[in-house]
Amino acid sequence: MSANLLVLALAYVTDLLVGDPRRLPHPVVGMGKLISMLDRLLSRGSKKKWSQRLKGMLFPLLLVPFVYVLAWLTVEGAHRISPWLGWAVEIWLISTTIAVKGLADAGRGVYEALLKKDLPLARQRLSWIVGRDTAHLDEGEISRGGIETVAENIVDAVTAPLLFAFLGGAPLALAYRAVNTLDSMVGYKNDKYLHLGWASARLDDLANYLPARLTLPFLVFSSAILRYNGRNTWFIARRDARLHPSPNSGIAEAAVAGALGIRLGGYNTYHGVTSLRAYMGDPLEEIAPEHIGGTIRLLYASTALYLVFWLLVGCTIETLI
Repeated sequence: MSANLLVLALAYVTDLLVGDPRRLPHPVVGMGKLISMLDRLLSRGSKKKWSQRLKGMLFPLLLVPFVYVLAWLTVEGAHRISPWLGWAVEIWLISTTIAVKGLADAGRGVYEALLKKDLPLARQRLSWIVGRDTAHLDEGEISRGGIETVAENIVDAVTAPLLFAFLGGAPLALAYRAVNTLDSMVGYKNDKYLHLGWASARLDDLANYLPARLTLPFLVFSSAILRYNGRNTWFIARRDARLHPSPNSGIAEAAVAGALGIRLGGYNTYHGVTSLRAYMGDPLEEIAPEHIGGTIRLLYASTALYLVFWLLVGCTIETLI
């Protein structure tokens, strides 16, 4: 196994073990500050549709290449000092683009509060990871929120950055994270960002298109290994993923619904406004806190298999070359 593949594997393990320590600076925090600065600059002036869309294109055009170049210079500079330092820096940088531990811990926090029957605490913990209003949710709806959040972020938080790291190391993985952060900050369909954030949202859809579809087989395999319903995982994903507002997030979410035999989607309230999210899956079981645990197990199993697959692909390519 080459050093690059070993770096990828160790980055995944690093995230599993330590996640994102609060005491260490995180690249996404810096990206967020840059996006906020750009937002203040680009929000000024004309509010016409064509003007907003043109200015909105500057978000990814300015941020993504900047992040890529800065990451490349950082890794290259570290390698010039010492190969060991270069590898350590790249392992750490790639690990910051992955969030297996953070995602699992967030879901587990909601799950543990529900097990204690502490609904106020469960609602509070859910509010940290979702955009919907949580103040009046019952146990089932809190559970649904936790399941949906963990499921739909399997791609954004793990499999997509792993693929880009495999293809281009830390610089490309961080460039992807810049795209994803842009979407999370300005990719909304509200009055302010409908046109200003359009380019960022579309670029995020494009960046996640292939990773989302490559993730599905590993969710199917993981479902079978964990003795869930592997066949139903594939069937529901193929049937219902297209119903999700996102062209990508629905794949993992529908697959998890099929694996666990539950129905996701339903009525969500955002800032006092209630809307219906299309249903995915069949209600073979009533949603319960235990299904959050099942989703976390699928997260661990599917991403570990996904990583092993790309390591094998890399080793095969190296052998052929």
